[in-house]
Amino acid sequence: MTGGTVLKPVLLVPVAVCISLRNDVMPSAFTGGFCGLLIDICTGRLFGYNAVLLTVFCTAVNLLFEFYLRNKFVNFLWVNAVVSALQCALDYEFYYKIWNYENTENILMHVTLKVWAYTVISSVFVYLLLKVIDILFIPKEHFTIEEVIKNNRGGQ
Repeated sequence: MTGGTVLKPVLLVPVAVCISLRNDVMPSAFTGGFCGLLIDICTGRLFGYNAVLLTVFCTAVNLLFEFYLRNKFVNFLWVNAVVSALQCALDYEFYYKIWNYENTENILMHVTLKVWAYTVISSVFVYLLLKVIDILFIPKEHFTIEEVIKNNRGGQ
């Protein structure tokens, strides 16, 4: 995030959202806060600003996927687009528009919207990478029907 031009994706937003949809509430909030602190450090913003935003967003994403949505790519893509749009819009509002700089709409059109688009496009690759990591390295517990019946009877 610190190299090159200003126009680059904020990769930690889709990483935090993707991790949040697969975890519980507390790890999701911690992941959002940690990724937000890393964004604050890299961009030189007020320390904790993005941490608070991503903590709230990741907790909301986790609850949304826990109660209403399925863990599907399309759901991740539109939720990530909304979270990225909110993060970019709040960043624009609090760092440019609130101070009444001249021509802030140029910043919105030529920087903020492009960063949002790059973030949403790059989230496809982030999702695929984290899905591969999940498949290869996260152990899954699979029980046969006999083992489930045996464990249920033994626990009574």
